[in-house]
Amino acid sequence: MQSIDTRSRRYAAGYDGVAKFLHWLVVVLIAAQFVIGWTMPDIHKGTLPEGLIAWHLGVGATLIAAVVLRIVWRLTHRPVPASVSPLLRIVSHVTHGLLYLALIVVPVLGWANASSRGWSVKFFGVLPYPSISPEGSSVGHEMGDIHGALAWVLLALIALHVAGALYHRFVLKDDTLQRMLP
Repeated sequence: MQSIDTRSRRYAAGYDGVAKFLHWLVVVLIAAQFVIGWTMPDIHKGTLPEGLIAWHLGVGATLIAAVVLRIVWRLTHRPVPASVSPLLRIVSHVTHGLLYLALIVVPVLGWANASSRGWSVKFFGVLPYPSISPEGSSVGHEMGDIHGALAWVLLALIALHVAGALYHRFVLKDDTLQRMLP
């Protein structure tokens, strides 16, 4: 049996395996969503959820589940904070908070838009999520436009997050980046 001190040092050195897995799963799902979103056909009245659109819905449903799990895990398994200046700690907290917010809001807006079109959003293509806006809802349709615009905000936040990790690695030369690497 490991001592508490050994577990604490291992935990302080980085995030645990579940946190890392969920982080990188979200990275892969987001990358897939952007590729699918950029290559799928435009959605108009009467568009059917087929092909890449169906893939976008399915990956989005998986993304929602992964982000919820990630947030629950993060709230119940807090890592030891990295040793950074108070200013960098504030920037980190704000950036992570905005990232989590965007990772929730962007997919939920897409889900609302799909619901307003009468499309089923299914986890792994099997388990249907409930409709969150009435079919034919003009507000639900508008959520699709907001979903698209906020996806660009999410992309900018991701770029800021990656830039921060690279700043830690190559400028500060600390171990912040390594905390999330496998």
